[in-house]
Amino acid sequence: MSGSAHPGRKRPKKHEEEEHENHERWLVSYADMVTLLMCLFIVLFAMSQVDKAKFAALSAGLSASFGAPITALPGTTPEGSVLDSLPAPADIAQGIAAGDKTTETQVEAAAAQAALERAQRVANEAQGAYDDMAEARSKIDAALAAAGYTGAARYEIDERGLVVHIVADAVLFDAEEAELRPEGRQILDAMAPTLIALPNVLRIEGHANHLPVDPNGPWPSNWELSSYRASTVLRWLAGDGVPEPRMSATGYSSTRPLVPESDPNALSVNRRVDVVVLSNASAEANALLPGIEAAHRGVTP
Repeated sequence: MSGSAHPGRKRPKKHEEEEHENHERWLVSYADMVTLLMCLFIVLFAMSQVDKAKFAALSAGLSASFGAPITALPGTTPEGSVLDSLPAPADIAQGIAAGDKTTETQVEAAAAQAALERAQRVANEAQGAYDDMAEARSKIDAALAAAGYTGAARYEIDERGLVVHIVADAVLFDAEEAELRPEGRQILDAMAPTLIALPNVLRIEGHANHLPVDPNGPWPSNWELSSYRASTVLRWLAGDGVPEPRMSATGYSSTRPLVPESDPNALSVNRRVDVVVLSNASAEANALLPGIEAAHRGVTP
């Protein structure tokens, strides 16, 4: 039969086409965004339109509730048109400009006042630190005088604090020696009680004069000599009870002379050990200490 299907013959498979990708889907999101923006602007526009009648009614209601007339601006009444009294745009701009100038002037005045107050606080801090250093100087000098060593030390108050210059020649050490003389031990013993009572950090600094050491001596240079002298003084003060964590020792050789080499006393004065009582004040306050010291001595800093 012509209309019958042939047995054993397979039907050809139907061709399945690949799903077509829509490349214009972004238009939907874009349209949604534009619609939302339009709605937003409409809402903002609607909010900017103030119903004067309703605003006057609100003002009248608030007046009745609080028992006192409420006016949004001087010269207006709740029953009247409140917004009619608003200044013109040009007037508002002028008011803002004037306000800006006023604000700028106030800010400058406040900044100047703050700077003045800060300077006064620093000056007060510096004066307090100077008074502490001057009191320590007086106590050390009195102790040395009581021990019979008046003039054995020179004093200076600089940006570090109180510097006690102890002349080493024939007082603390013999020439090119780092062993304390008996007089040097008594001087340190007299200073120790005051140093113990102070809360300040102490820096022991050894110095030498400009003469080189003996090539056949025990010291390679003045660096080793000055450093060992500083360490010797530190050890002795520690033995007297000065807390070791508050002390440090440094040698400067001949790099920091107290007087010029041309000075007749240069050899003895520059061969010295300094005990520096470091100030506990801020760096700004410490920077003012030399000026205060110069003012007390009546000299120009």
